[in-house]
Amino acid sequence: MSHEDLAPDDDASSPSVTNPESAPPERTAEAALRPRRLDEFVGQQVVREQLSLVLDAAAGRGRSPEHMLLSGPPGLGKTTLAMIIAAELAAPLRITSGPAIQHAGDLAAILSSLDEGEVLFIDEIHRLARPAEEMLYIAMEDFRVDVVVGKGVGATSIPLDLPPFTVVGATTRAGLLPAPLRDRFGFIGHLDFYAPEELREVVRRSAVRLEEDLEEEAGIEISSRSRGTPRIANRLLRRVRDWAQVKGDGRLDLSATKEALRVYEVDDRGLDRLDRAVLGALCGRFAGGPVGLSTLAVAVGEETETVETMVEPYLVREGFLLRTPRGRAAAPAAWTHLGLEAPEGGGGIAPTLGRF
Repeated sequence: MSHEDLAPDDDASSPSVTNPESAPPERTAEAALRPRRLDEFVGQQVVREQLSLVLDAAAGRGRSPEHMLLSGPPGLGKTTLAMIIAAELAAPLRITSGPAIQHAGDLAAILSSLDEGEVLFIDEIHRLARPAEEMLYIAMEDFRVDVVVGKGVGATSIPLDLPPFTVVGATTRAGLLPAPLRDRFGFIGHLDFYAPEELREVVRRSAVRLEEDLEEEAGIEISSRSRGTPRIANRLLRRVRDWAQVKGDGRLDLSATKEALRVYEVDDRGLDRLDRAVLGALCGRFAGGPVGLSTLAVAVGEETETVETMVEPYLVREGFLLRTPRGRAAAPAAWTHLGLEAPEGGGGIAPTLGRF
């Protein structure tokens, strides 16, 4: 792991500090904070123990381990675990993604250049094009790829043997993975959201790598607002560091943390501006709902997909939002968090909202 420092604005273009997706400008920052070995990885104890057994057994046999699939929400460490797998095997790592492989020929070029024992990491594997997916079936099971030479009636299929290798797939939507592809993975691990104490350890270790002295209370505050996601925790840590450097005295204490997170509009429950706008519209304009998703998205000036994928999962998980057959509805916790009183019977005239 590199200990080099990071520029203050290395991920300033990220649309939201609570977005669990990784924006390209911040990937260098993330790389500097990633653990390199399995015993350095915080959290996901069940997956770590299972992976350790698989890797140790493969090393004992002197063979490449079975193909592995890592699933779970974004920002929990799937890419980091893929890098750790390669490091534990002392094997080269080839990184690609499902959207980048649009044709079978793209995949054939990658597979035919793999060395023995190499680890092929395919992020967002559920988005592989169908022809490439079918080619991957054969490559994973028989270590063979059929290369088509020529066109039309004169085309010839030439089987090309591949050296043993390991595919590590990552997906945020395991349900979209076709059964034939899923069945070819010998190990499937699901990553869950982190507990606050695990995030505190993530933040503490990241602060050490950034060569920053993070006070314990500040680490607790950051972890409590990180939505159970290490990527968000590390991003908030960097934003607190920026505030302390520019506006404060350089110390990462509780006061600096609260002020920095106020500037970035992350409240004590980890809700950001868009989260509160959705709850505010739901409670204020629609008296708590239910209301259709598209109507709710228009009310906050966002795309439907943005509200559904970036806002809803956390609000539902934390008990602020309910998804009903008739639409989205505000849970009692939403009214309480906004400092409002829910209408009697769950409906009625919408209360007047102030500025958040």
